[in-house]
Amino acid sequence: MSSTTDPKVLLQSKMSEESFAKITALKNPHLIEFVAEFAELCNPDNIFVCGDSAEDKSLIRQTSIEKGEERALATEGHTIHFDGPKDQARDKANTKYLVGKGVNLGQRIKSVDKEEGTAEVLGNLKNSMEGKTMIVAFYCLGPVNSDFSLSCAQITDSYYVAHSENILYRPGYEQFKKLNGSDNFFRFVHSAGELENGVCKNVDKRRVYINLDDNIIYSTNTQYAGNTVGLKKLAMRLALNKCKNEGWLTEHMFVLGVNGKGGRKTYFTGAFPSACGKTSTAMLKDETIIGDDIAYIRERNGVAYAANVEKGIFGIIQDVSCKDDPEIWKVLNIPGEVIFSNVLLAEDNNPYWLGMGVETPKKGINYSGEWEEGKTDEDGNELTLAHKNARYTIEIDKLDNCDENLNNPEGVPVSGFIYGGRDSDTSVPVVEAFDFAHGILTMGASIESETTAATLGKAGVRTFNLMSILDFLSYPMGEYIQNNLDFGAKLDNAPKVFNVNYFQKKDGKYLTGMHDKRVWVKWMELRVHGDAEAIETPVGYIPKYEDLKRLFKDVLDKVYTEEDYVEQFTIRIPELLAKTDRIREIYKDEVNVPAEFSQLLDVQEAKLKEFQESKGDYVSPLSL
Repeated sequence: MSSTTDPKVLLQSKMSEESFAKITALKNPHLIEFVAEFAELCNPDNIFVCGDSAEDKSLIRQTSIEKGEERALATEGHTIHFDGPKDQARDKANTKYLVGKGVNLGQRIKSVDKEEGTAEVLGNLKNSMEGKTMIVAFYCLGPVNSDFSLSCAQITDSYYVAHSENILYRPGYEQFKKLNGSDNFFRFVHSAGELENGVCKNVDKRRVYINLDDNIIYSTNTQYAGNTVGLKKLAMRLALNKCKNEGWLTEHMFVLGVNGKGGRKTYFTGAFPSACGKTSTAMLKDETIIGDDIAYIRERNGVAYAANVEKGIFGIIQDVSCKDDPEIWKVLNIPGEVIFSNVLLAEDNNPYWLGMGVETPKKGINYSGEWEEGKTDEDGNELTLAHKNARYTIEIDKLDNCDENLNNPEGVPVSGFIYGGRDSDTSVPVVEAFDFAHGILTMGASIESETTAATLGKAGVRTFNLMSILDFLSYPMGEYIQNNLDFGAKLDNAPKVFNVNYFQKKDGKYLTGMHDKRVWVKWMELRVHGDAEAIETPVGYIPKYEDLKRLFKDVLDKVYTEEDYVEQFTIRIPELLAKTDRIREIYKDEVNVPAEFSQLLDVQEAKLKEFQESKGDYVSPLSL
């Protein structure tokens, strides 16, 4: 901001009286400076300030349709949006932290020199909104009027982005007033840049740069929501940094309510890498969902409480079907506010996607433009009717299984953490840690997941993903692990920690069924309340056969045999020892890894070898 320009004068020149009144009513000089700085840099024709009113939200949605950023579909309230062919996913390569000299975030976290990166991204933003409207909107991460509440200000030139955030996040204009003029808010600046045929022209200049010192994130030359909807994984990075300094947790976790006997409800959080069962666990039949993606967790009176950061779901739509996802399917097929992105728009003005379980059209419009079956891209690869990363955006409270505590300012008490990965030959379907620290270190901090042919072209490659949060960490892994341990140490009754694995195989076939996870979760619920015994192994506690036999009958009306039990819960010592070696190798060059981690791995390794000597390589649970 040039010293000769008065921020309020500049804003008044580009705003209607109504918008100017809305922004000044917040009585926040830091906000005024922020918006004025980027109004001068981005040079929009005008600025619209979006408040919490239904009228403002409706205007955003309607303008997105009028400008062609979205198209209205046959079902009332449904719209479709297309990103460009080269703008279909999070840009991991160009998502970086702006760091000063001498700052070391660890070898797995991408960064760029702060001075150099800031100059680059501000250069991208210069005059980027010329001929456009700058939208200024306010949101609250976490429930409003709560110790979870984090205020956010979003600047964007995309009505689609603002519309998406209106669905996904709680309104934050009134909450912003509670800042009483402080600068304690997250800032997001996004411009799609120059458009060609309605999509970003200069994706080679796509940048997502994060400034932790000033709590600001810049996003340029992109429309895909994972790069532009600032409050999702971008805000998660800022929150991770904030909670490190304040003693709470930001986790890449769902929040699930599990119904138990006598009408009790027990809440679990869970972290799973992509394609490992996270969404299907969050949406389990006969249970309730609070959130599917990101949780804030705070200590209150010695108890861990969790809240969903969001109020909506930005979900992968591939394979969502009436049979497997009835609650989501219902919302996607009845009137109400839904945004579909990068699916097929057919002649009947309805959306179609991959794996939806119905006959799909042979032609229509998709992210590549006019499409018909057999169409190929510039490299000769066949283009499917919808992108594999196509999405839907809905509000959680429209789901029949939405938990009544979704917006509870207190959050919900957490009784269990669940970690999962894709593992064909090492881990049992469910195991309970000996204590909180044991679970954080040997389960959460040791997650591995095997790649699938569908995702990377080569199956069975083990990828490490610390607590399923590695892509979003804003400080070194060792410090993040220590923050989790410190948090657990503050609790009078820390959540039990469990590891699950839905992907065991034998002779190429899965050992567990798609719905067996319902049983594993019910067993965890019993363990939390001391209603089921367990068998001790070197890596944790596993279920007794009698309990699982009863649960399979009660929950799935399925016969569970001793043969099933032995196949699934045999302790595979050579594979577990090999995993211990791999985890040691991963952490050997990381900074500030808690000494307790190495010590605990040593103890577990010694127990495994002792077991091996006395019982052999593969130990049946019936022998324990």
